[in-house]
This record gives sequence, structure tokens and C-alpha cells, in this order.
Amino acid sequence: MKVAIMGYGTIGSGVAKVLDTNKDIIKERLGEPLEIKYILDLRDFPDDVHAKCFVKDYKDIVKDKEVKLVVETMGGVEPAFTFVKAMLEAGKSVTTSNKALVADKGAELMKIAKDNDVNFVFEAAVGGGIPIIRTLTACLTGDVIEEISAICNGTTNYMLTNMEQYGSEYAQILSEAQSLGYAEKDPTADVEGHDSCRKIAILTSLVSGKNVDFNDIPTEGISKISSTDFKYAKSMGYSIKLIAKSVKCGDTYSCRVAPFLVKPEQMLYHVAGVMNAVSVRGNMLGESMYYGAGAGALPTASAVVGDLVFLARNTDKHVRIGWANEKLELANPSQQKYRYFVRTAALQSNIENEFDEVKYTDLDLDDETAFITAEMTEAEFNERKIALGGAKNVIRFF
Repeated sequence: MKVAIMGYGTIGSGVAKVLDTNKDIIKERLGEPLEIKYILDLRDFPDDVHAKCFVKDYKDIVKDKEVKLVVETMGGVEPAFTFVKAMLEAGKSVTTSNKALVADKGAELMKIAKDNDVNFVFEAAVGGGIPIIRTLTACLTGDVIEEISAICNGTTNYMLTNMEQYGSEYAQILSEAQSLGYAEKDPTADVEGHDSCRKIAILTSLVSGKNVDFNDIPTEGISKISSTDFKYAKSMGYSIKLIAKSVKCGDTYSCRVAPFLVKPEQMLYHVAGVMNAVSVRGNMLGESMYYGAGAGALPTASAVVGDLVFLARNTDKHVRIGWANEKLELANPSQQKYRYFVRTAALQSNIENEFDEVKYTDLDLDDETAFITAEMTEAEFNERKIALGGAKNVIRFF
């Protein structure tokens, strides 16, 4: 069965390597080999083992009826959307690792796939090498998913882990992560939580069956977290993790991406370094967690090739996933309830005037006071924080 790869960067070349290295076991499991026929890239790779497969025009792939399976690993929304749409309309099934494309155009592409009796799948778009998409769409279809909580960005998890272990400051550890290749030259998508936001939007779309707009999810990154925050967290017996969270709320879901204070009894507390994890709570299953490498060429490529095998087994039918184009109106995030850890320069008398029940936590810092609030809604907390005169930093308890 002939395969085309669109984009020959880290992930695309990783897919080729997995197909080459594991060709015998793939042939045995599928019943026939998967063979690369085209690789779409504007660059030249004259020394590559697949040098003869390279093309520069996506229409060469569109026109070849022998190619039934296409991998998209270019990244970004365009021209990826245009290319993938053309492949689906030409009767080819597509797998992608491109979370930006899936978050922005997933529902539309799935409808196009359905209309053309092919499939559009994206296991690698959320958890890299963690098989979370098929877990939700196949293994847990008998459950109502009540909550998903994910550490789904290896860059930020690596940075927070090192800040905690070594007392590093944000700017210092960001520079280190960039030098090691864990963080991009422009790290905004990772460190400001946008990457995690797109991923929790995709997961919520899958479990709700409707389209979640990632722009509707309140999102905070880790750029305001300091070594001082970790000193406070340690004194309280907590860690700080960037968590993307989605909780069932009546007929919809309530979502947020933010740094949270996590205690050792909670599963996500123990996820360290560049590793990712997705915790899922079903109404029948209870809590389960899926852990592994959330990024990297080969773990991500492994998930893409898993999708290729799935697509190869279903070339003659559309497999319904259940993500409609109808928009899901998320629950009002201002009604989410948390306890809050607050660092402020305000006097204790003012703190107690605005927050009735508080528990102080002390690091003997001259210029600030830190306290924990009682549980309250986001709206109520923000109102009281404004009356207090603001805060140096605020972190929610998970």
C-alpha cells in the first residue's frame, strides 16, 4: 500500500524512519507492506535513502490514484489545510500530527472525510507518543468522560521541573531549554499555554462530540512563575504544573489552562521533565492516566505510523469519530471554583477585610505576604483581588 508524506522535517523524517526500521513487523501485522511513494518538500534531499520520492507539487500526490494514505507533518494551518482537504476530496485518507490544524479545522476536515468515504485521524496531535485519541474514541466510548486533566507540553514541564529541583529562575531555565532543543527560538506557543490550550480543545471536542473553539478557553502560561513560587509550594507540600483541564458541567464542559498547585496524592504530581500525561475520569471507569513521551521525532512518528496502520485497515469505509461542526458553548469560566494561593504586598488587615477565611504561609519575606483563600468562584476572587489592590502572583489549587 502506497504512502505519501507531506513535510520532511523532524516528524516527517521520523515517520519514514519508523516505516523503514519496522517494515517487517508492520507487514506482518497489516498483511501487506506500507511503501513510501512520495515525499512533499520544497527542499532537496539528494543523499536521502528516499531521494527518488521527493516532489515539490502536492498535486502530484492528489492525481496518483495508487496512493491511498497520506501523512501531513508540515505544521501550521496553511498550506496544510489546503493540501489535506485536496487529499481527502481525492479519496485519500490522512493522518496528521499537526495540532494547530486539528484545533482550527478538525471538524471541517472530518466532515470532508465523511463526505468522501475516507478517514482523517490525528493520534499524534495531542499526546505525541501517548495513545490518547484512540483511547477516548474507541476504548472509552462506553463511558461519560467527566474530567480530563493533562500535562501536555514537554517544554513547560521540563522548565517547571528544573525550576523546582534546582531553584532556577524562569529566564535562566528558558535559555537552557532553548539550548537543549526543548524550547523553540520563539517559545510563546509553549510557555504562554497556547499549545496546551489547542490540545485540551481537541480532547474536549472528541468527548463532547461538538466543536470547541480554543479561543474560548482561558489560558495562562508559566512566564510569571518564579523560584519564589516554588519555595512557597515546597513549604506547603505541593508542586506547580501547567495543566490543561476540562470538566463536564451539565450538558457542556468547563475548561482552563493554567499553572496549578498539585499535591503528591494526585496522579499528575509525579509527571516530571519532558514527559506528558493525560488523566481521564469516566463515570464508570473512574480515573486512569496515560503517560509517555509527548514530543520528539520517533515517539510522535510512532503514533503517526499507528494511524497509518489503522487507515490501511479501513481503506474501504469511513470510521465515525463523532466530532460534529456544531459549536460547543463552554460553561462560563468565571463560575469555576478554586482555592487560590496569593502573594501580595497588601497589609494583613486589608487581606482579612477582603478575604474572610485565609490561611497564611510564610517565607519571612519583608516585602510581601502570602495566603490561601477559601474555595470561591473565579468571579468572586477577581472582585476581591481588585479590592485588595492586586497581587504579585496567583496560582490555583488543582
